[in-house]
Amino acid sequence: MSPTHSIRLAGPEDAGDVTRLLAAFRDWMGNDRPPEDTIARTVDTLLSDPNTEYLLGVDGEQAIAVCQLRFRLCVWTGAQDCWLEDLYVDERARRRGMGAALVAAAIERAAARGCRRIDLDVNEDNAAARALYEAMGFSTEPKPPGRTLYVARRLD
Repeated sequence: MSPTHSIRLAGPEDAGDVTRLLAAFRDWMGNDRPPEDTIARTVDTLLSDPNTEYLLGVDGEQAIAVCQLRFRLCVWTGAQDCWLEDLYVDERARRRGMGAALVAAAIERAAARGCRRIDLDVNEDNAAARALYEAMGFSTEPKPPGRTLYVARRLD
């Protein structure tokens, strides 16, 4: 990571940067939904939620990366878990250590909040992201006793 790069916790004044970066992530994934105004409203709500944090990767004064963390109490551990819900680095800033710095900061934030684990999902075709998470100590092994599948149902 360059000496001009830093990681900081986002506050309400950063809602525009968080929204811009999450919309760029949406676009990078090839989606056109949700619309940016929905992202903005949701970001405003989540920035005031004590169980959500956004970390910003900054180059000088410009936010170039974002990481969304969601915290929840887990009945199986009796402690907080951290869900690394989203991580995005602007395409022009990739391969410079910003992703690793965001993941390291996310791990520090989770540990500071007493979390016993941090988890996430990643597209299995995204080799760069998988390599980053594996290099940062994340396991891609299935939970015992067998393979764990992502299961979801839309309610709209």
